[in-house]
Amino acid sequence: MRELIRIELFKIFRKPRTFIAFLAITAIVGLIQMGFYVDGESYINFGMQTLADTFDVNGKVLNGYLLAYIILQTLLVHVPLLIALVSGDMISGEANMGTLRLLITKPVSRAKLISAKFLASSLYTLLLLIWMALWALFVSMLVFGTDDMIIMKSEVVTQIIEKDVMWRYVAAFGFAALAMITVSSLAFFLSIFAENSIGPIIACMSIVIVFTILNTLNLPIFNMVKPYLFTSHMLGWKGFFDVKVNADNEQIIGSVENLPAVLRSAAILFFHIIGFWVASVVVFRRKDIMS
Repeated sequence: MRELIRIELFKIFRKPRTFIAFLAITAIVGLIQMGFYVDGESYINFGMQTLADTFDVNGKVLNGYLLAYIILQTLLVHVPLLIALVSGDMISGEANMGTLRLLITKPVSRAKLISAKFLASSLYTLLLLIWMALWALFVSMLVFGTDDMIIMKSEVVTQIIEKDVMWRYVAAFGFAALAMITVSSLAFFLSIFAENSIGPIIACMSIVIVFTILNTLNLPIFNMVKPYLFTSHMLGWKGFFDVKVNADNEQIIGSVENLPAVLRSAAILFFHIIGFWVASVVVFRRKDIMS
């Protein structure tokens, strides 16, 4: 299996389209960082104006931790498209080139072959998230420094002390990896039914968009299915930045306000991944390969 995964990863990184996602993330993160470096203080001061009238705000509000949070909110909405470009091509690309029929003649079971491709596309997604973490978090920390993290929301302002931040980002990126691998798994599953990668890519993004729209519609008919849609849980990483406070309104270090909900969302995403993998194996084993 390890050799099969290595071969599939070689196929992935041999294609120029693979690097589009890495270049896009580098460019977007770099532009956001440059914008905040040039004019970030005025943006933060405007956002903190109401808070500054009530509280004495000290320290470096615009720092690497806050900027990484802003970048995550911005990018994780668009990363699924970059992931689908590769995962949606895993099977359909082989069919389009006429190599899929040759692959199944090898002395390897279809289940093992499809599992190797599935794991390779998941590893690609994980590498993409690691690349984003390096640029969004560590480069931001290097350029903007670190301090307590202040998150301004519509109703509350959360302050997380500096020594309690890093583990939250590790957990948040781990959760984001689950969310993005779910999208990768969906695109991979759809690629089994096509002989051109355009179809699975468009279908995957259409499903993500439709499910996202359903999440925003507060109608009883849709509220019944929302908990089972993977898009309802993709932003669950934000839960790691909601901190419990004690009776004196002091932050409890290492706490997460609604940890059971975050873990439940992670479990739902994980079961979606397993479901797409099992469905991919079942469908591919029964599929007539004509190309």
